[in-house]
Amino acid sequence: MNVNESLKHGAKAGLQTSWTLGKVIFPVTLFVSLLQHTPLLDLLIDLITPIMGVFGLRGDAAIPLVLGNLLNLYAAIGAILTLELTVKEVFILAVMLSFSHNLIIESTVASKVGIKMWIILLVRIGLACVSAIIINIVWQGGEKQAQYGLIPQSDVKPSNWFEIIMDGLEKASFGILQLVVIVVPLMIVIQFMKDLGWLQTFSRWLSPFTRAIGMRENTSMTLVAGLTIGLAYGAGVMIQAVKEDGVSNRDLTLAFIFLVSCHAVVEDTLIFVPLGIPVLPLLIIRLVTAIVLTMIVGFIWKQEGHPARKGAAYEN
Repeated sequence: MNVNESLKHGAKAGLQTSWTLGKVIFPVTLFVSLLQHTPLLDLLIDLITPIMGVFGLRGDAAIPLVLGNLLNLYAAIGAILTLELTVKEVFILAVMLSFSHNLIIESTVASKVGIKMWIILLVRIGLACVSAIIINIVWQGGEKQAQYGLIPQSDVKPSNWFEIIMDGLEKASFGILQLVVIVVPLMIVIQFMKDLGWLQTFSRWLSPFTRAIGMRENTSMTLVAGLTIGLAYGAGVMIQAVKEDGVSNRDLTLAFIFLVSCHAVVEDTLIFVPLGIPVLPLLIIRLVTAIVLTMIVGFIWKQEGHPARKGAAYEN
């Protein structure tokens, strides 16, 4: 193995992937950052407030739901901390937000990998709504008020449009920097693993699981990337898998159905610990839902003889 060549190819793949994703993440982050300072956010909250009762939530729970879906889980948790909610209500919000958060960025990134955006949105929003309704019906307890832990929050708010725009540019730029810092080293490591033959071994280890949920072995790295570092950053590995490993359209779609149900499992689970809710059931719900849903779709969508979609990630 040539170390310099592996390093060169890995860094090149990482920078190319960062550029592809950065063209999405920067403008979307800037747009959403500006959006939260306009009346549109309040209009969205007012729009969904009347249906909160269906999910067993009070009307003001619409605030963290909207913030979580437009921004991220941190924004949603910051909003939850301002509300007096029961343990059951916080748990329902946590489950809904686990399935459906950061929709604009993560769904747009998914479309760059080659998945139709409507599929991602349908699965994520559908799972959030159905899970909330089921939990509300099945769980008869959890009426005590939730006891929140300490989560650091910034109280500094932009006071004028210049500060708002600069804040948006700062967040968007930081998002790109964070992307490069994560994706480039990750792609270098993966290149070394490929050249050493470790990826083939790793795929064989995971093959019983990937086959059990209806996918081929070459989707293993896509699953691992999404499970560990999430959809947005894991998309770098997914793009490379589509480009080099010949992951089929069917297997890629099944992988994303699994991952939209259960991704970034460590971070997205532990982040809810300070809210005073049981997080193990939250993790189990996500994992079981992902496995069952993927197996059902895989059973219905039988293996096809279509060629793999190489380069789908770079389609416009």
